Amino acid sequence: MDWADYVIVGGGSTGCVMASRLSEDTDTQVALLEEGPRDLNPYIHIPGAYYKTAQGPLLKRFPWEPTDGQNRTEPPTMVQASVLGGGSSVNAMIYIRGNPDDYAMWENLGATGWGYEGVLPYFRKAENNNRFCNDAHGIDGPLGVSDIDHIHPLTRAWLQACQQKGLPLNPDFNSGDQAGCGLYQITARNGRRSSAAVAYLKPARKRRNLSVRTGARVLRVLVENGRATGIEYVLKGETRTIRARREVILSVGAINTPKLLMLSGIGPADELRRHGIEVVHDLPGVGRNLQDHIEISLIYQLNGSHSYDKYKKLHWKALAGLNYLLFKGGPASSNLIEGGAFWWADRSEKHPDVQYFMVVGAGIEEGVEAVPGGNGCTINLGQIRPRSRGEVRLTSADPTAFPRVIPNYFSDPHDLETITDGTMFALEVMEQSAISRFVARRQLPEAGPVTRDQIRRFCQTTAHAALHPAGTCRAGTDDMAVVDPKLRVHGIEGLRIADASIMPTLISGNPNAVCIMIGEKLADMIRRG
Repeated sequence: MDWADYVIVGGGSTGCVMASRLSEDTDTQVALLEEGPRDLNPYIHIPGAYYKTAQGPLLKRFPWEPTDGQNRTEPPTMVQASVLGGGSSVNAMIYIRGNPDDYAMWENLGATGWGYEGVLPYFRKAENNNRFCNDAHGIDGPLGVSDIDHIHPLTRAWLQACQQKGLPLNPDFNSGDQAGCGLYQITARNGRRSSAAVAYLKPARKRRNLSVRTGARVLRVLVENGRATGIEYVLKGETRTIRARREVILSVGAINTPKLLMLSGIGPADELRRHGIEVVHDLPGVGRNLQDHIEISLIYQLNGSHSYDKYKKLHWKALAGLNYLLFKGGPASSNLIEGGAFWWADRSEKHPDVQYFMVVGAGIEEGVEAVPGGNGCTINLGQIRPRSRGEVRLTSADPTAFPRVIPNYFSDPHDLETITDGTMFALEVMEQSAISRFVARRQLPEAGPVTRDQIRRFCQTTAHAALHPAGTCRAGTDDMAVVDPKLRVHGIEGLRIADASIMPTLISGNPNAVCIMIGEKLADMIRRG
């Protein structure tokens, strides 16, 4: 058994920020525990190696339960990072904050102080942007945010095709106005990924008051007389305990955080009793309100070596590697998803409700197939403000067992109609002359004319998890809220949550930047007392 003032469970995006910021106080002992390994894999740090981190051993694969009509022959999986830095070490590095009204919704749902004016200072505090410096962007933070230096010609052609369809060119998706098409900024600096582990944790590792333990699988939170006093975990096959003088902070994500709470006896009482777990505190909202961006992939075969797929060949790969080694440039400095767009499927919405990604290759992400001949591209799109709500439950009291992940995708019919309209629009963009001259055929959905009903069915049966789960321990003050606006777990002293699970609603876009903001804001609240 040992001690720390703050015990942080989970070394993902938010956990790394918390560990770094709290350990700035030299009188405070901080312990960070991460189940995955250290971020030593070289592929993590090379942006162009995203095709390696989007698959492979740095991910855990959670089965999720399809809804009626999704017709899956095998249980689909939702991957989550299992490595120091969490999602920020394996994702496509796209830097998106959502729109200001996302945070107004948080505040309306009881997360007081989390409106846009309350979160913007922490986005700016985190950010070291290489292009913008204004009311929306900062340049003094740890997190490298930059333009992509190497832009593939196919990305530019697709952006021109978007403009042919009437989309304006948007120079900054994080200005507060997301509408239009443009180049993404990414969390990278000088040609290397700027993960939370690199940006926040690496500079702090030399501090004597910070202990980082990887390969540590947490079993449960210890609660005594209504207060969290520490955690029990397994390291190198040995069960150990670490006590928290001040607080335990859970930061293991929207799937594992509710699982860990329930294994610790905190959650819906009936659910806990069903699995023989002693009820420490009946908190019915734990595991409820699950949201995710479900995604569609459209795959095209190209009529030549017009994408990054050509770098699968050994001589091209060697050339790209040499360019990167010598100059930190070329294809390996790209995240492979350089351009995107936000646009409307439902014009009655105030803000764009579909996000698009131009992936300059095929078969890059897990579960997305390659093309015959080897040269392809992929258009990914997602409905970014889902109305459907799911839940995370336990399968047993065994900490090693996967939880039940029940997203209930398309349980609200509006979501299916939105993504259907968004897909129809994406198909039309690919028919524009700026991009169609590079296309040999459409592989998915199969080439040929399609009706809206056919596309609706295509979406229903092929949509996959976008890997942005959120909301399962939401902030608020009502009976189904799990944490208060200071992210303290209702009914348990000395226990907070800091990850995507606290979001009342999922933001309109990739949530990694938001997770980093959550860490900055909570660390500041704790430091201020």
